[in-house]
Amino acid sequence: DGYFYHMMRQCRYSSKDLQGIELITSYVFNQAENIRFNSTVGKFVGYTEHGVKNAEAWNKGPELAGELGELERVCKHNADLHYST
Repeated sequence: DGYFYHMMRQCRYSSKDLQGIELITSYVFNQAENIRFNSTVGKFVGYTEHGVKNAEAWNKGPELAGELGELERVCKHNADLHYST
């Protein structure tokens, strides 16, 4: 009973070049992905009616800059750790 919500963030490393790093953040509600941010695309994309509305708003607001900051803060900052293992 109840609702299930989670957010999952992934850093994908395709080469040792820091330009080859991709950040993907998925927002899931009741096992359905509503919104995804992909740093390669450079914006949020909605997959449900509610997700499309939120993605449009987030792409115009501070959420987009925040997510692009996560690419630097999380993925690029930890790239050396990823490549050393």
